[in-house]
Amino acid sequence: QVQLMESGGGLVQPGGSLRLSCVASGFTFEHYDMSWYRQAPGKERELVAAMRDSGGSTQYADSVKGRFSISKENRRNTLYLQMRNLKPEDTAVYYCHADGTEFGADYTYWGQGTQVTVSS
Repeated sequence: QVQLMESGGGLVQPGGSLRLSCVASGFTFEHYDMSWYRQAPGKERELVAAMRDSGGSTQYADSVKGRFSISKENRRNTLYLQMRNLKPEDTAVYYCHADGTEFGADYTYWGQGTQVTVSS
């Protein structure tokens, strides 16, 4: 059974930091492109950060460049998002996403999301 389990969200003051984690199971983690998306109330889901399966290529939304960092630990099947200097506009539900090919077919998976609230 495929699972993407996010954790690490919460309430933080502006300027604070959080680290989100996403533990994957049920698929070959290191073969998948992994990413973080977020969705704020009344807005569309948007890509925050992405990492290719090799781990050598990353991509960030302009709004988070220099503040967020995506990484992964293949031996733990875990994806991370380190978030620094958080702003109120970073408030959203953050989702872990996996995209890859196994056994000749394309698969995409989503986690259930973790809430991040930035407020004083």
